[in-house]
Amino acid sequence: MAKVAVIRTGGKQYKVIEGETLEIERLTAAPGTSTEFSDVLLLINDADVKIGKPNVSGAKVTAEVLVHDRAPKVIAFKYRRREGYHRTVGHRQARTKVKIQKISVGK
Repeated sequence: MAKVAVIRTGGKQYKVIEGETLEIERLTAAPGTSTEFSDVLLLINDADVKIGKPNVSGAKVTAEVLVHDRAPKVIAFKYRRREGYHRTVGHRQARTKVKIQKISVGK
């Protein structure tokens, strides 16, 4: 079984596996660089499970930043019946695609 971790970034929690690619909230790191997530909430290494209180001490996840992009547009339509009022607002969330390189346990 591969190493599995649950990390917190951008106010959300993600289950990550080494070699996996995922999209997270926008990071400040430039594409092609490496970044670390030290906010590890859960770590599974074969049969050994470590649960953080709130974080697992010494554990970190290293990821490579692949690209910055934006999610598809989400439309918010406001409408009030019989009043001639309607308004359309669109929003595209900024996101970063990262590839998980290594999940280290620490001491």
